[in-house]
Amino acid sequence: MIQINPYTPGAGLMPRCLAGRDEVLEKADETLARVAACFTARSVVYYGLRGVGKTVLLNEIEERAKDLDVFYEHIEITERGNFKSAVSLYTNKLMRRMSVIEMAKQSAGRAFGVLKAFHATYSPDGSVNFGIEGAAPPAVGVSDTGDFKNDLTELFTALGALAAKSGHGAAFFIDEIQYMAEADFEALIVALHRVSQKGYPLIVFAAGLPKIAKIAGDVKSYAERLFRFIPIGSLDSEAARLALSEPALAFDVHYDGDALDYILKETECYPYFIQEYGRQAWRQIKDHRISLLGAKAARETFERELDESFFKVRYDRATPKELAFMYAMVDCGGRECAVKDVAARLGKSVVEISTLRAQLIHKGFIYASERGEISFSVPQFNRYLERKRSA
Repeated sequence: MIQINPYTPGAGLMPRCLAGRDEVLEKADETLARVAACFTARSVVYYGLRGVGKTVLLNEIEERAKDLDVFYEHIEITERGNFKSAVSLYTNKLMRRMSVIEMAKQSAGRAFGVLKAFHATYSPDGSVNFGIEGAAPPAVGVSDTGDFKNDLTELFTALGALAAKSGHGAAFFIDEIQYMAEADFEALIVALHRVSQKGYPLIVFAAGLPKIAKIAGDVKSYAERLFRFIPIGSLDSEAARLALSEPALAFDVHYDGDALDYILKETECYPYFIQEYGRQAWRQIKDHRISLLGAKAARETFERELDESFFKVRYDRATPKELAFMYAMVDCGGRECAVKDVAARLGKSVVEISTLRAQLIHKGFIYASERGEISFSVPQFNRYLERKRSA
């Protein structure tokens, strides 16, 4: 009996077959090649619903950055996290790695001075080893003004200059960027703008929910000139078939065509769902094949696994009022609905539900898909809520 299950549902876990993202990865390779050659490049934000593989993409691009000797650090933003402290820590790690490169040693002292002043202002309780003897003292009045836009700009230009001197590009990979405070995101945009003007090889690859594109446009009108905003959605049918069939073929297991069709319909070609369905269908192998009958037999456990993990961890974060709001969305039918219809079902005005709407957007449950309309950020969450209500 075949024991190894080749499917890997999970947050950011790399699938055995990363299908359907070739064009995105080719563009990332082009960007990384520019940075590796110490040219400036346009930063990138990947955005899409939960479960489409944004974190997987970041992880894959990180590996490609490593292959090109681009120095990088990964930052995951959390709802209650401190971006200011995090960027101080990870900038320190990058600067320390660059400081041992011979042609960058003379420039490292000033860069650490800028970082010291920044760290003292934004992470005074954190313990950071600045790593080199004889480094310049804190750059008083440069990156410690308390104006975060100015101070982050000074920090990034110091890091970018050091990256250029080292002969290596540098990159930050920022996941869950939608949780970044708008003021912090604005400062990031301003800092990257200056880095770009100076021609330094420092770039950001970021990933977040769909609302991030709107946030960027709201905080700075030139955000679209600094970032390429790339939507990441469900796979097309050909890529989805590969994502299912290729891991199985490595074990000489084949899907019947109608079994593949059935699974693609049930998962709507969302990468996370494909991995979970494949994991459950693997238990239905007979004579090295997964038939339509086996695919249908796996549906119940597939749905239960999603309900108990993927959906439940999000459901449990919602307050009773937030749940009532989302159930009203379900009653509107479909995945998208008008805010005024939700308000009507709750017996309130649009203004009265605006705070709840904002809370749900901040938590990542929903996003404003069109003017006056909202959608769930989690695929098939409306179906889950229907199952919870009828249980």
